[in-house]
Parts: sequence; C-alpha cells; structure tokens
Amino acid sequence: MSAHLAFNRADHEFMAQALRLAERGLYTTDPNPRVGCVIVKDGKVIGEGWHEKTGEAHAEVNALSEAGDNAKGATAYVTLEPCCHHGKTPPCTDALIKAGVSRVVAAMQDPHDKVAGQGLSLLQAAGIETQVGLMQAQAEQLNPGFIKRMKMGRPFVRAKLAMSVDGRTAMASGESKWITSGAARADVQHWRARSSVIMTGVGTVLADDPSMSARVNGVEEATTRVVIDSNLSMPETAKMLSVPGNTIVMTTCDEEDEITRLQTAGAEIIDVPAHNGSVDLAAVLDELGKEEFNEVLLEAGATLSGVMLQAGLIDEMIIYMAPVLMGSEARPLFRLPGMDSMQQKINLDISDIRSFGKDIRIIAKPVIEQTA
Repeated sequence: MSAHLAFNRADHEFMAQALRLAERGLYTTDPNPRVGCVIVKDGKVIGEGWHEKTGEAHAEVNALSEAGDNAKGATAYVTLEPCCHHGKTPPCTDALIKAGVSRVVAAMQDPHDKVAGQGLSLLQAAGIETQVGLMQAQAEQLNPGFIKRMKMGRPFVRAKLAMSVDGRTAMASGESKWITSGAARADVQHWRARSSVIMTGVGTVLADDPSMSARVNGVEEATTRVVIDSNLSMPETAKMLSVPGNTIVMTTCDEEDEITRLQTAGAEIIDVPAHNGSVDLAAVLDELGKEEFNEVLLEAGATLSGVMLQAGLIDEMIIYMAPVLMGSEARPLFRLPGMDSMQQKINLDISDIRSFGKDIRIIAKPVIEQTA
C-alpha cells in the first residue's frame, strides 16, 4: 500500500468534491461514518455518491452504480478507506475490485479494527493502485466521533455554552433567556442535529424544563437525550419526555418506585457506577460508546460542565459570546473549584472564530490530557 505520494491539483479538487458529498450525511449516518466518493475517468466525474443512511448502500457503491460499466480503469476518490468486512452491507472493496477501477485514493485510513489498512491492502493485492492521506485533516473533521469511538470506545464530547463578554451564563436568579441572538440559537440546532446524543444534568431539567430537540429547516427532529440524574429526581412531567425521540436517564439510584415512575413516563433508565457520591461520568461515556453513539453535545450548567472539563472528558467547546455584560453576581461559564494559581489554568486551542448575528462563536479544544 503506497501512502502520501505526490497528489496533483486534480486529485485535490476531486477529493474536495468527495468531502462535500460526505457532508450531506452529516445528520443521518449514525453510527456509521460520513463518507463520500467520486469516480473519475479521463479527468471527468462519471459517478458520485455518499453514505446517506445507516443500513443503506455505502458511498462507493452509490458512486459505482452511477458510473456503471465506465468505472473500469477509473480512479475512485473516497473520504475513508473502503470497508472490507460484511456488516449490514457487503464489503466496498469487493465492489471496487469487481468494477475494475485502476486506482483508489483515500483521504484517511479507517480506524475500525476490522478495516485499519486491510481494505487498501486487499485492493492492492487485486492490482489496484492505492494512495492514502489526501486531505486527511478535513476528512477527520467530518467524523471525530466515529474516530474516537473506534480508538477509545467513547464518543466525542462537545460542550455548547452561551455567555456574556464577562463570562456569565445566567443571572444569580437563574434567568438566562436569552443571552444570545436568534442567529446563534439557530446555529445550535445544526450542532444538535449532527450529534448522536444531547446530554444535560437533572439540575438543568429542574430549572429550565428544556425539550432539547433539534429543529432543522423548521422541522423538529427526533433526538436522543441523556440526563445525568444520580437520585432520580427528574419529574415525569419533564417536557423532553413528551417530544419526539428517546430520553435516557443515567443514575446510581436503585429505588424501584422511582425507576418505575420514570419508565412509565417514557424514560429509559441505565444504572451506572458511582464516583465521589455521584454518577461516574467516565462510565457514562463508556456506556454511550457501547451503545454506538458517536457525538455527544453537552448542554449543561456550570457544575456538570466544570466537572467534565476538569476530568478531561470534554473534547471541544462551542462557545457563543454575546456583546453584553451580566455582572459579577451572575453565574459562571464553568464551576472549577480548586484553581488558585496560574499554573492550574486550562489552556484552550481556538480553531475557529466567526460571527452569528451580533454574537461571536468560538470553537476551541481544551489542552488537557484525556482520562483513561
């Protein structure tokens, strides 16, 4: 398998097209990765496709179907190494070999342990030229959750936060509607829609009674919500139990009456280990990984967000900053006890800053070690 050979301008253009196709599956492929494929012959695109929905044909099969017999001798540009194992669909390597393509360019190697280079090796053994690594960083950005789950058994966790310029998220009374503008809140819906799970703490449920659903193009999508609730104090009248989707309550409580009360209201109850008298958040992520959830959007208060940040369980932050001041008595972005020296500060690596209406959206990663 040849890797990182020189790629020309046309290679970059066709892979960029494949990446745009992959992005069309942003909301629909879970637990599978988002993948796009372009088939090119004599400098012209003869077939294109993307993985549209789990259980349905993969990107390569869709692109080959469009290319038909012309695929013989063509180059396939694919954003992820073609699969070589039987899942819900046959191996894409078989389809590429049967179609007679002469070259396959993959943006990145598949981190799945049943593939992990074997797909490209099978293609090469069949006489197909293979290359990997073209626009790899862009391909990885499409599938952070799938990649992390394959490597670590846990989903990728984003924390969504809204704050004033002085870093406050709510008044001392708890009043917080609305810090940010409609444009920023509309952007949040896209992050919700692409996430496998929206997670919060029971404190947020009790204080705000959110529905935590995703609305894209004005349509309410069914979402999976996870509530961290050690003592099962969530009311059965909670709004999120009556909107489309599934609500999972992660708890350490084993009181049958409370479990039955919430199950009757439509919640799924999952028992997890305790840590320091509360739900073990690392165990929660392990459980979500086992359930094949790729991306978690954390929308919680300062306490739960702070605990997860200090435990190294947040991979990325989406911070919306409004041009307002809320004062020193207002609630902070994170509750981070025990930090009393500059040596303990948490550094951030900011990857993107842009405007949404009057607000600014900051995307940043905490520069701290992940817990084992």
